[in-house]
Amino acid sequence: MRNRADVRPAIERVGGAPVVIKLLEGTQGIGVILAPQVKVAEAIIETLHSTKQNVLIQKFIAESRGRDIRALVVGDRVVAAMRRVAEGDEFRSNVHRGGRVEPVTLDPVYEQTAVRSAQIMGLRVAGVDMLESDEGPLVMEVNSSPGLQGIEAATNLDVAGAIIDYIANQVAFPDIDIRQRLSVSTGYGVAELMVHSGAEQVGMKLGDLGLWDRDITVLTLHRGVSVIPNPRKHVVLEAEDRLLCFGKLEEMRSMIPEKRRRRPRVRRLPKEPLGE
Repeated sequence: MRNRADVRPAIERVGGAPVVIKLLEGTQGIGVILAPQVKVAEAIIETLHSTKQNVLIQKFIAESRGRDIRALVVGDRVVAAMRRVAEGDEFRSNVHRGGRVEPVTLDPVYEQTAVRSAQIMGLRVAGVDMLESDEGPLVMEVNSSPGLQGIEAATNLDVAGAIIDYIANQVAFPDIDIRQRLSVSTGYGVAELMVHSGAEQVGMKLGDLGLWDRDITVLTLHRGVSVIPNPRKHVVLEAEDRLLCFGKLEEMRSMIPEKRRRRPRVRRLPKEPLGE
């Protein structure tokens, strides 16, 4: 947010004051300010803009009570997690601001949120900060270069070792472009089939779809942040499952329901023919 005219609409968009104002270049809790009123927020942002600072506005989650969760994601799993708790009346829970840390066992919903957040950002290693709200996990930040000292001390886990092992495995088995490798003959390729909510396939066994009879092989089944490689035919499909398949593109294309096409608008003909 760079313009003064954007301030009030942005505050309204996050639910009104109080709001948290952050410097885009801030770190370790520096440049994080709690503004209790709209006028105060406007004054703070105007001052920061005068020094050529770019800021963002974040909703203030009162029920988190100065606490947040840092989940360290490596690959497709959370290898460590801690809760950071602010001291006294400080709302920032950063360790560098005097906050204390404690190990925490994450609820699966929080794990899935952390892993999915890292995936969306295209990160294989990330520190995902979440607030514990009445609505469930709310993602504050996704850090591409998270510090390890605090989380290793809190959990007594070798997080750095987990990252090294992950990198070593990537070197031994580097990622490949599966679409390019499997596009070996005309008419064949890789595609992802989605099982939408309300689709007739929900509740059916994978083998009952008849994919193999149509020369289609299911490589993986993605369910949330979980990946089931080479799924068996007895697996029961759920809403929002994604099937990564290899086979005849025309056959896979025929399995996607066609969208209703809008009829083009045309001008009405006049009631009477035009004169010469």
